[in-house]
Amino acid sequence: MAQKNLLETIDFPSDLRRLDEQDLPQVCQELRDFIIREVSSNPGHFGASLGVVELTVALHYVYNTPYDKLVWDVGHQAYGHKILTGRRNVFHTNRLFKGISGFPNPSESEYDAFGVGHSSTSISAAYGISVASQLNGDPNRKVIAVIGDGSMTGGMAFEGLNNAGASHNDILVILNDNNMSIDPNVGSISRYLVQMQTSKTYNRIKSKIWKVLGRFNKIGPKARTVLQQHQHAVKSLVLKESNLFESLGFRYFGPVDGHDIGGLIRLLGDLKEISGPKLLHIKTTKGKGFVPAEKDATKWHAAPGKFDINTGEIIPDPNDTPIPPKYQLVFGKTLLDLAQKNEKIVGITPAMPSGCSMNLMMEKIPGRTFDVGIAEPHAVTFGAGLASQGMVPFVNIYSSFMQRAYDQIIHDVAIQKLNVVLCMDRGGLVGADGATHHGVFDIAFLRQIPNLIVSAPMDETELRNLMYTAQLPDKGPFSIRYPRGSGVKMDWEKPYEEIPVGKSRPISQGDDLVILSLGHPGNFVTEAQKILDEEGISIEHHDMRFAKPLDTKLLDELPKRFTQLITIEDGIIDGGMGSAIAEYYASLGVTMKIIRLGVPDRFIEHGTQEELYRECGFDIQSICRAVRRLVVQIEQPTVTAADAE
Repeated sequence: MAQKNLLETIDFPSDLRRLDEQDLPQVCQELRDFIIREVSSNPGHFGASLGVVELTVALHYVYNTPYDKLVWDVGHQAYGHKILTGRRNVFHTNRLFKGISGFPNPSESEYDAFGVGHSSTSISAAYGISVASQLNGDPNRKVIAVIGDGSMTGGMAFEGLNNAGASHNDILVILNDNNMSIDPNVGSISRYLVQMQTSKTYNRIKSKIWKVLGRFNKIGPKARTVLQQHQHAVKSLVLKESNLFESLGFRYFGPVDGHDIGGLIRLLGDLKEISGPKLLHIKTTKGKGFVPAEKDATKWHAAPGKFDINTGEIIPDPNDTPIPPKYQLVFGKTLLDLAQKNEKIVGITPAMPSGCSMNLMMEKIPGRTFDVGIAEPHAVTFGAGLASQGMVPFVNIYSSFMQRAYDQIIHDVAIQKLNVVLCMDRGGLVGADGATHHGVFDIAFLRQIPNLIVSAPMDETELRNLMYTAQLPDKGPFSIRYPRGSGVKMDWEKPYEEIPVGKSRPISQGDDLVILSLGHPGNFVTEAQKILDEEGISIEHHDMRFAKPLDTKLLDELPKRFTQLITIEDGIIDGGMGSAIAEYYASLGVTMKIIRLGVPDRFIEHGTQEELYRECGFDIQSICRAVRRLVVQIEQPTVTAADAE
């Protein structure tokens, strides 16, 4: 009879490996139930981890982790891995402020072989670990990369395959094929994997040879190993079909059922004995074991809120109040409206049509909307190609993912002065996804690029107007970054207004101090102003709207009335808008005391946006404290030596 509560006896994989193989289906069920239960009360990434429960158990059962190194691509799939590797009792803190990370993190556990958060990196990292093991005189270490959830659509994955496949390193790549990333996979790679599953000739013949050689084990136990070592020679004699992965130098196995725990354990055990680069193709169901997630993998990629584990019904928060539309919805509706009026507009997204709301245009104008897969560099250069022929591409990429296309922005867009509109969703501190996802570097790294306009709306109305402005003739390279979440209410019927490039917007007039804000934090200033007004402190506030070009007319006028100013932005302080203003005044020899508020020069971990604003020191109360300090200094006369005597 199976033991009850097996999962509670597993603190580390060494405990798992002491169990009988017949107990593992129960472990899988308990692990899946644990993930569902925990995420139902503390929402996080969901569907992908449910889909790899059997694979996770099998990997830790067969391989000697943490000595053997397991690299998870992206990390969306790694909840089961975290639970089995010493973090079950703290998993309730997942993605919470000061809790454990939602992604593998080497500083958190020795079982997390490599830090991840973006896609398509696992093969390159695993190959590097494998080479390092050889160089360090440790050739027996096994290295496994688990790639999937759309990551194979990223070009870097193929760079890794191309390099590792030409080596003799003992690396196993496991392709978790669930035909999904967040939205359904697109492109020829996805079609190719489907064709490999429907055209069974190659795998059927290879399977027959495998079974035949298995019967020869009584004569020679290494018969199967010999087959794999000479697979290419055997194939050339017997088989007429090859596949992409074998062409890249990987011995290919599959596709196999990724939910057959017994089959996975036996296959992984066999693969351990085969040297060289190998690729195991498994088929899984995203959201396996939770019916609502199986039926709607896009919705349940991450849990959309707290939910009933029996029905999947979202449990409303009694403290929730009606909120304005999210920035991404405003983007999607505005893009569709502009595209219906301007036939030159094209929409491009790297695998995030629902996340950025480009799915609205995709449904209405599919011929001018393109999901290019997880391929940010390609997305930008694809847009540049369109722009070179007179189209106006809106390329929507999350801010932290835009970093991956920096070279393309410079070489393919800015140098050629092409009218590509770079729309960066999730600018600023995004919350629970943490350091790998905060969009805090874009202002600093984009304002260094010649010919590129760098803008950020304070609210949704400004987002609509910036989008309208960006698609007007002769605007050239134009970037717009905006945050996750909601801002202020807006009038959808209000006509668009062209925003003069490099022109700020006055929000309030005052006498004691001036604050220059960029983007969403301008709303924090207006809230702080209400508090300071009651204290008799008069603030002048300008929404800069552009980090490049700056409103130099405003900057030239301010020193005539103020000696001190505060800048605030939800980007990295060093190199951001505040730095640009300080540089401008320094170039003119103008003396202004500038207090810069924003993200400090360190990586910020996870938490709610409000907790992180407070930690970084540019929440409403921090703004009030900074203003009070400066105003007090202004009002108190400087004490001279003579006065002191």
